[in-house]
Amino acid sequence: MTGTPRRILSVLEGKTVSPPPIWLMRQAGRYLPEYRETRAKAGGFLDLCYTPDFAVEVTLQPIRRYGFDAAILFSDILVIPDALKRNVRFVQGEGPQMDPIDVSEILALKDDGVLPHLQPVLETVRRLRATLPQETTLLGFCGAPWTVATYMIAGHGTSDQAPARLFAYRHPEAFEKLLSFLAEVSAQYLIAQIDAGADAVQIFDSWAGVLGETEFDAFAAKPVARMIEIVRQARPGAKVIAFAKGAGLNLKTYRQKTGADAIGLDWSVPLSFAQELQKDGPVQGNLDPMRVVAGGKSLDDGIDAILQVLGQGPLIFNLGHGITPEADPDNVTRLIERVRGWTP
Repeated sequence: MTGTPRRILSVLEGKTVSPPPIWLMRQAGRYLPEYRETRAKAGGFLDLCYTPDFAVEVTLQPIRRYGFDAAILFSDILVIPDALKRNVRFVQGEGPQMDPIDVSEILALKDDGVLPHLQPVLETVRRLRATLPQETTLLGFCGAPWTVATYMIAGHGTSDQAPARLFAYRHPEAFEKLLSFLAEVSAQYLIAQIDAGADAVQIFDSWAGVLGETEFDAFAAKPVARMIEIVRQARPGAKVIAFAKGAGLNLKTYRQKTGADAIGLDWSVPLSFAQELQKDGPVQGNLDPMRVVAGGKSLDDGIDAILQVLGQGPLIFNLGHGITPEADPDNVTRLIERVRGWTP
């Protein structure tokens, strides 16, 4: 091992690093021709996630091409319901689908094989840490209980998660049990990723933005806080990034309520508000992914605005959500060069 520090870990400890370290959500994905080639060889999407040879390869592809400061494990938030035997499948043109869960099935949920089912993912983490450059942070991840629950209840993605919201109002005890159960098993999954070699983990609450204030506290913040509590009880030094997309003003106390080290920000978060959040600790984000598609001056202006406002505090530069398949790989090169060439 070399003495080269992992820059993202320095930020997660509250330090300001200049220029800020950078990685991109979905940096291993369909915008890269090498990903599309590997994906075609793998067969089904879950086969790609569960075959370490393929999962390691696609995780490493953007590191080889761009030299990001972090690699994030290639997997999916729905491997948890898949491990719970919810018949998860990915239908081309329709997205993920699974068997909707009902009250009786929630009450009967047992953790009787989640981690054994996910051993191929953990093997991918072990191989990645052994293969990655020493200076590259390895990020593990999972979905937040609220977001995973929305898919489990509806059986598919929806535009406003009305099925899950309605279920929560009609069956509050069963819904609370589902969130609690998901928090427990997801926390154990994160602990296993850390033990396999992940330096830090991110919790994705992709559907937090559909919740009102009371519901956000109960369905989003509380379960994530429980997850982080379990992880830290087992691994006291664990570093956690919490990303609650669309949460808006609910982000004001999200760090304090959850105990997250860093808060991920989507592109709709005003930079003035992000600056206030940064006073309490590290932030991550929050370039609009469409600027990476557009390129040119719009890309440069978006990057510069973030760096000017947040670059002199603890910042991990990232997008405000995942990079899209339409993004030009050359625009990603331009993004990295501009961030790394920045001086306060």
